[in-house]
Amino acid sequence: MKPTTIRSVIAASSVGTMIEWYDFYIFGMLAKTISTQFFPEGNATAALLSTLAIFAAGFIVRPFGALVFGRLGDLIGRKYTFLLTLVLMGGSTFLIGLVPGYKSIGIAAPLLVLLLRLIQGLALGGEYGGAATYVAEHAPANKRGFYTSWIQTTATLGLFVALGMIMLVKLNMSESSFNAEWGGWRYPFWISILLVAVSVYIRLKMSESPLFSKLKEEGKTSVNPLKESFSHKANFKMVLMALFGAVMGQGVVWYTGQFYAQNFLETKAMLDFEQSRTILLWAIAFATPFFVFWGWLSDKIGRKWIMMAGMALAIFTYRPIFNTFLADADLPAAIIKKQLPPETVKIEPVIIKADTVKREAGVIIINHIHSKHTLPDGSRFSASYTDSIFNNSNGVKNEVKTSPITYVNKHLPSSLYWKFIGLVFLLILYVTMVYGPIAAFLVEMFPTKIRYTSMSLPYHIGNGVFGGLVPFIGLLLTTSFPSDPLVGLWYPIGVAALCLLIGIVYLRNKIDENVED
Repeated sequence: MKPTTIRSVIAASSVGTMIEWYDFYIFGMLAKTISTQFFPEGNATAALLSTLAIFAAGFIVRPFGALVFGRLGDLIGRKYTFLLTLVLMGGSTFLIGLVPGYKSIGIAAPLLVLLLRLIQGLALGGEYGGAATYVAEHAPANKRGFYTSWIQTTATLGLFVALGMIMLVKLNMSESSFNAEWGGWRYPFWISILLVAVSVYIRLKMSESPLFSKLKEEGKTSVNPLKESFSHKANFKMVLMALFGAVMGQGVVWYTGQFYAQNFLETKAMLDFEQSRTILLWAIAFATPFFVFWGWLSDKIGRKWIMMAGMALAIFTYRPIFNTFLADADLPAAIIKKQLPPETVKIEPVIIKADTVKREAGVIIINHIHSKHTLPDGSRFSASYTDSIFNNSNGVKNEVKTSPITYVNKHLPSSLYWKFIGLVFLLILYVTMVYGPIAAFLVEMFPTKIRYTSMSLPYHIGNGVFGGLVPFIGLLLTTSFPSDPLVGLWYPIGVAALCLLIGIVYLRNKIDENVED
């Protein structure tokens, strides 16, 4: 195949897949705002958990999408199947942006969002397997890792575009305008329809995979891809090995390195909105080329040990890295540690007034910003406390409980800011190691006529279920065991450790092995 042709195949596949990831991830990026719009006031924590549960629901149904669209892809072809998934994803994303809030239509709001989120999950379940298979079947066997690694960049680039779009909108309007019922938070959902239209136009010009076209001409396509994939003992064994020996570990490393890290910086390290997002954006920009590097290297030395090394590094360094985030972001402690004279710390008193007011389980909660502190190195933070107002049993007098002062909206000095970028870069480097070679790894495990179905199912169980639950389970563990801010990491560490053990024992290190085509 001519280089220009393979480049056009990669470009057309990657653009559409990146847009699908963008559509899928803006929901998670806006979870906090969405929780206030589509759920009743009264319990902010429960609303956020419910929103994350809807977010996770989109991941959980991905395996079903893999079965439905994988079957179509192995029956009618790769091109039209993942063209359909693109339209479904883009349409449901756009419609989420049109759903009125809870105040307007009540319980119908979260139910409609859940339905559209499930459609997103089903569509994504069919997209990735089609794109990876399509590129792999255009590529020579000894360059599959390199060519399919370009598809692997799309998930992270989709996250990058989602973050960038949200920041662009939010930084150009007030907080109240962004978070209003029909405010700026809806713009990223609406913009997706334009991106999808461009991608549909590009994909309509694509031709079918040459390997699948040859099978179809010879009448050798699968009559029942689901039965052949999962009822044949040898093939089903390969599906299980792919899932438990590679993909479930890859899934938790992916979502910890990007989603969990960003959430941790914002809610545990208490960085301000701009820094928590730009740290991730810089780290993604620096790390993304490594998807292609590891894909290329896997063509030379095999896929297995690159993926296993990424998991092992994550297992042993997650807690030290995240603990460093907490320690270095403790700017008030820096005042004492550095023995800064009081006159060098600029303190701006803030008129005591409610910053936010909300109700949780019958209790009125008022958050106050007490003062803003600026250190000589340019770092700054705000001192905050909370008043909880309880009604006494007689219903007449109120009891007010004031929380200890906490420190929020932290803005790091330049040296720490770049240190955090470096640490998040390491987290995403692990992602590139486990994710860069995995498309070629999965493609090479299964024959052409059932490849779309066979590779899609373990991929979407590993990523959609094991990986997609990282934010939800992490928050649940942190809520249940608040004394340990790092407790949420035990879930991805445990899953990755199990996968590493199974992968080392049972997976083979394939090098340029051409499966039955």
